[in-house]
Amino acid sequence: MNGKPRNTFLALLATAMWFGVLALGGVLAFWAQGLNPGAPPSGTEPPAGSTPPAGPMVFPPTWTAAPTGIATPPGGTRSPGVIIEPTFTPILPFTPTPTFFITPIPFYEGPIEIGQSVGGRPLEIHRFGSGPVHRLIVAGIHGGYEFNTILLADELIAHLRAHPELVPRTVTLFILRALNPDGFARDLGVSGRVNDNGVDLNRNFPINWLADWDRDLCWNYAPTTGGASPGSEPETQALMKYVLEETRVTAIISYHSAALGIFPGGDPADEASARLAEAVAAASTYPYPPVDIGCVYSGTLPDWAAANGIAAIDLELHDHENTDFEENLGILQVFLNWRR
Repeated sequence: MNGKPRNTFLALLATAMWFGVLALGGVLAFWAQGLNPGAPPSGTEPPAGSTPPAGPMVFPPTWTAAPTGIATPPGGTRSPGVIIEPTFTPILPFTPTPTFFITPIPFYEGPIEIGQSVGGRPLEIHRFGSGPVHRLIVAGIHGGYEFNTILLADELIAHLRAHPELVPRTVTLFILRALNPDGFARDLGVSGRVNDNGVDLNRNFPINWLADWDRDLCWNYAPTTGGASPGSEPETQALMKYVLEETRVTAIISYHSAALGIFPGGDPADEASARLAEAVAAASTYPYPPVDIGCVYSGTLPDWAAANGIAAIDLELHDHENTDFEENLGILQVFLNWRR
């Protein structure tokens, strides 16, 4: 082979090698750019003081100038000759927000123990409905002497459980079947009137309270007292706490027997209590105003309730034996739909 062909071959080989180096450099540069997509191409840094364009970030991200004039990527920093890549928040797969289900309040709940008597017997409440307007019926405050009021409460409880439609959706009704279970357990007669401390619970509330009173014109068939002090009895304390702190009732019917009629709370009668008494009287045959036998009543539940802004009445059944169920079923509807 002479010199000319050899020189031509060497020239072609050198050219091929040069293009190969260029191609390899391009591949390496492309690969490096893929590893560092946030880095700007050489010579593309913006002048100092420039700001990124408005709108969402695009790749590669727009760079802004740091106060020193050294370009700084969004979310990252840069010192001369060193690039710290910006931090990006990855977009995670969609996670649904958990759904919380509220368990509906059952229509009926009971018996609910709100305290105990002197003798350790439970004071039991039955709840009907879940509306914001709260009503309370109290029976058996005079225990076994007025046992028919407890029997009436039991009849109303059974009837309402069978007929929930009778309670408006806006109302919650509470029935305390026996405030004096000690007296109910002791005797269905005169000695069953008081609790195990010998206290008449309808004389124990802290309003116009008296430990003793003139008995000539009042009930005087067996020994009784208003208690050692106002609100001294656990039955009284439990009911007051439940009414004021837990249920915040706005109207109360306290059942008694017998025969004297409907007594509104307050002395003189509270305006709301008087209107409740009138509404109940209009739906029944119970006397209102009540029969006045000259007795001065102290420490009563309706008077205490009225003093605390609650409309309240004492309602006496016609005798000591019958529950007057049908008549009081009509009164119940008036009571549940009555508005202050």
